[in-house]
Amino acid sequence: MSDRAVPFHCPYCGDQDLRPSEQGPGSWECRACLRAFSLKLLGLVRPPASRGVVGR
Repeated sequence: MSDRAVPFHCPYCGDQDLRPSEQGPGSWECRACLRAFSLKLLGLVRPPASRGVVGR
């Protein structure tokens, strides 16, 4: 598994014409709407605690 995740769509306009930015790791440029953005993984979320089945 790679350390880098590649976005498939721009979070602003939804276009797929994305290129890595020179701003730094995780930075991307959308050629359609001309916005630059960055992505960062904050961590993993714990699944909700499972509850017992009622009525058995």
